Amino acid sequence: MASSGGGDRARHRDPGVERGIPDGLLLSVIAFLLGLTLLVWTATGLAALAEHGGWPEGVTLTRTPQALRHLMTQPRDLPSAWPSTPQEALSGYGLFWGILIGELLVAVVLMTFVIGTLARWRAVRARRVVGAAGTAGTAGAPGMAEPTAVVVPAAAPVTEAAPAVESAVTAIPEPRTADTGEPRAADAEASTRASAAAPATTPVPATTPAAPATPAVPPPSASHRLLYTTDRRAPAARAILEAAGPALVVTSDPGLWAETKTARAKLGPVHVFDPSHLLDTPDRLRWSPTTGCESRETATTRAAALLAPVRPLSTLDSATADTAETLLRCWLHAAAVDGRPFRQVHRWAQGTSAHEPVRILRTSPKATGGTAGELESALTGHPERRDMAQELAARALSALTSVHIRDACNPNRVNSPAPESFIAEGGTLYVVGEAIEDPRTRPGAMPLLTALASSVVEHGRRMAARSSSGRLDPPLTLVLDDVAAVAPLPALPDLLEHGEAQGLPTYALMRSEEQGRARWPRRTLTTG
Repeated sequence: MASSGGGDRARHRDPGVERGIPDGLLLSVIAFLLGLTLLVWTATGLAALAEHGGWPEGVTLTRTPQALRHLMTQPRDLPSAWPSTPQEALSGYGLFWGILIGELLVAVVLMTFVIGTLARWRAVRARRVVGAAGTAGTAGAPGMAEPTAVVVPAAAPVTEAAPAVESAVTAIPEPRTADTGEPRAADAEASTRASAAAPATTPVPATTPAAPATPAVPPPSASHRLLYTTDRRAPAARAILEAAGPALVVTSDPGLWAETKTARAKLGPVHVFDPSHLLDTPDRLRWSPTTGCESRETATTRAAALLAPVRPLSTLDSATADTAETLLRCWLHAAAVDGRPFRQVHRWAQGTSAHEPVRILRTSPKATGGTAGELESALTGHPERRDMAQELAARALSALTSVHIRDACNPNRVNSPAPESFIAEGGTLYVVGEAIEDPRTRPGAMPLLTALASSVVEHGRRMAARSSSGRLDPPLTLVLDDVAAVAPLPALPDLLEHGEAQGLPTYALMRSEEQGRARWPRRTLTTG
């Protein structure tokens, strides 16, 4: 008996341990060999087709394994690999290997794309399943006694009722039995006796045993969405990690990015716009402020955002600031409709070829009517005001003299950010820059950071306006850490008051109230 039991245990122990070569490895090797055979066959035929204009005779898929084995030993002897095919029908070995290597690269790129897409789909699906399970779990398990909570007034005397309270709290509700769904009779009787022993003037409920699970931390309330403190990393990280959908993060703290990037990567793509190279990452986005400025409205919003960090606060300088905004708006519009890079706007701001954008706006069919006249009027108007406005616009773009920042504004098709896809995929965009307390003399990259953050916000507003409910779902969470010193958004007061209703919950963290008043002197920062 004992021997038989020991043999059974020996036969059934470690059922999950694989013996020999794993099936997955065998399937992978077979798939690799089949794929390589198919690539060699197609490369041979395509090379001959490109050189002689026809598919060679004798180049068949069944003959390809022998040809592949021959090519592994003699890679230049293509005719010997295909002995049944005339030599003049085959191509040279250089063209063959070039096509084969190209096919391999295309296959690797496609495989990487498919693997990434599947991994992202699984992560999003797992997140939805976990969220649905958490929502269903809040209803409680059926058949369990539900505890009640009664608030005892603080003014009520409890000294004399202490013994009765001690007797009453001993009756703990027990789970219902699996047979009848009713409490055990003995427990019900004990509970009845304990309730009778308590005075009627002291209604104290029965306490429940402490739950072993840790309660979830509630999200920050609306009153905490505007926070003045020097220790901003903890509340900012909590707001980022609790964001239910896409998130825009503005910060000067590289540690905040390092602390939250891994968790956010599980929910969607993570992008970083770091023109000053403050983060230790090679994966940085590039973005041109001329993007979308073919539209007059977009160019107007973009010019206001670029000028916001250096805009003078005095009402006496409002005319100069308005002229500078007009110049920037027209330059951005001209560069966008003519396909010019953003560095061309910097040249125009420095006074180089000042009338070239006027010519572009007059001759381009994509230009908005009347823009050329506005720009020419600003350039030929009051000379002193024009010079001061041009100097103000040049100061806003002065960071383009740095190589890193100039490259960050020169996007390509690979790493240019797409706010549409980043919001739709539940991703995260980190806008990272140096904290500057006095940007009116040395703005650095602050105008570019402000313009990008403002562009994302405006895109979110347009998406919310197009939706049937008038708000984004899931919401786009805006975590603006040290926003006054990194990217002072002109729309921040409106976002704090009305962003929640549009699906744009905004969390603004600043050093002090004085810093907020210095950046937004004409508006009071309050939460809605």
